[in-house]
Amino acid sequence: MSGKKLPQRGEIPVKYKWDIEKIYKNDQDWQADCDIVRQKLQEVSQYQGKLDQGVDIFYKFLSYQDELSMLLEKVYVYAAMRRDEDNAVAKYQEMYNSVETLAVSANAAFSFFAPELLSLPEEKLESYLQDARIALYRRAIEDITRMKKHTLSPNEEMLLAQTGEMASSFDTIYSMLSDADLQFPEITNENGDQEQLSHGNFIRFLQSPQRNVRQQAFDAMYDTFGNFSNTIGAIYTASVKKDVFYARCRKYEDALSASLDGDNIPRQVYLQLIDTVRKHQPDLAKYLEIRRRVLGLDVLHMYDLYTPLLPDLNKKYDYQQAKQIVLQALRPLGSEYTQQLHKGLESGWVDVYENKGKTSGAYSSGCYATEPYILLNYQDNLNGVFTLAHEAGHSMHSWYSHTHQPYVYSSYRIFVAEVASTVNENLLIEYMLDHSPDEPTRLALLNHFLEEFRATVFRQTMFAEFEWKTHQLTEQGQSLSSQSLNDIYYQLNQDYFGDGIEIDRKIAREWMRIPHFYRAFYVYKYATGFSAACALAQGLLDKNPHVANENRQKYLRFLSGGCSADPIDLLKDAGVDMTKAEPLEAAMSLFQQRLEQLAKGLQ
Repeated sequence: MSGKKLPQRGEIPVKYKWDIEKIYKNDQDWQADCDIVRQKLQEVSQYQGKLDQGVDIFYKFLSYQDELSMLLEKVYVYAAMRRDEDNAVAKYQEMYNSVETLAVSANAAFSFFAPELLSLPEEKLESYLQDARIALYRRAIEDITRMKKHTLSPNEEMLLAQTGEMASSFDTIYSMLSDADLQFPEITNENGDQEQLSHGNFIRFLQSPQRNVRQQAFDAMYDTFGNFSNTIGAIYTASVKKDVFYARCRKYEDALSASLDGDNIPRQVYLQLIDTVRKHQPDLAKYLEIRRRVLGLDVLHMYDLYTPLLPDLNKKYDYQQAKQIVLQALRPLGSEYTQQLHKGLESGWVDVYENKGKTSGAYSSGCYATEPYILLNYQDNLNGVFTLAHEAGHSMHSWYSHTHQPYVYSSYRIFVAEVASTVNENLLIEYMLDHSPDEPTRLALLNHFLEEFRATVFRQTMFAEFEWKTHQLTEQGQSLSSQSLNDIYYQLNQDYFGDGIEIDRKIAREWMRIPHFYRAFYVYKYATGFSAACALAQGLLDKNPHVANENRQKYLRFLSGGCSADPIDLLKDAGVDMTKAEPLEAAMSLFQQRLEQLAKGLQ
């Protein structure tokens, strides 16, 4: 599917598109359900102010809320997926904006619930919980009461809920600019042909064995973003101010605390991640020195970080091969897991290839009322195989949670969202190492693991520190600008990667192309998730079959847990305690071990 120009959506074969018609056969059916949601929202008023009038009306409200929320999620997912197929299609932009408005209306309508619940006398609430129908909701109710001091009055909660559409606009504006409006130039590829740069092929260019191609792509990407630095700086600054505003409204210490509280994550988890990763910067420096030496460079530049050290890593993997490799690699998760994944991959879960206007990157989507779906921008390389394994982990996590939990506990918390995906990546690297046909291939795979570790643990932790610093400055009353953001980001690159590499000035603009920054304090979960996944994957591959089977059963229970317990506790039950530094240190030990293996093999 490669070409000099990105194909239009209609040029992509149907077999490589997700089967979104399973959700709605057409846009008219979607509209009909939107109308039902609007109609049902008008019924909220019959419950407001009446939750103290007995367990029957309390139960009716909870059931009504579940039913409406499920339908709202379904129409939201459909509109978002349609928009992401081609961000330039005005119709789907309008549909997405419409359903986003509907979601904000629903949040506002339901905003009375938490304050009203918290106003119930403890004796009455406990009597409700003794009813068999309400017992199911005990944990969800206790999660609300846990956050009592951060819950406002009904009127204040409604006012905040009504700001939701405005608050989400920064992400939408950035996406429209980055994915639909930004036009990247053509660059000269390895064959001497002109090829248009895009979000989807940027990393492929950075993996080029030809340094001039890598530098062209690097310069073109960041020059293009640099042309819009003031605009993007203003968007991001406004997004940070929004986070600080909500944290202060809810009387949190700061925006970080507000973000962590939703998952009930101790603050130490975030801060010890930064401390631990910074402490191990010398390990990264050793890897960068090996990279410089093997590439035969006097000085390593930022655009030299992605090119494989060994040519075997440049092997092409078409999408069919990728599916087979991933399914084989995930066999330690059991036949139910692999059979269900195979069924999904063959029945329209995945939107495979990049097209003009398609949302960049990759993600897993879906909701309780739909199957999981995966958006890819697949490139025929090893990264593409790992991305498929990663997103399949998300989707299967959703499948297990949705299958084994009632709706109220079916959505896993964001803190554990990256665990299942990176367990799959760890299993894939182990499988490919075990099945590597020769020593050069094995070394290339070791290099791939080290690259994944660099990008997921070191780099995402650097991202996390960038977010923390920008929010702290705003909370201290200091102004942000594109220049100050560049300076902060450049210094962090110096701190994390500075030994043994030339920190090119243009890398200061990299923050401009990171969409996750508009979901504040998300990226640290990649690093914690990867660290937890290293431990879980090793347990699944234990040489003792009995131990491996026990670990598999614990892991599948974790996947099936949804949000039926705090994410920290779900991980503890699976065998990993992220409140302690041990999992991070164990992951660093694995990095050191594989670094030594690579260094020895390259001698």
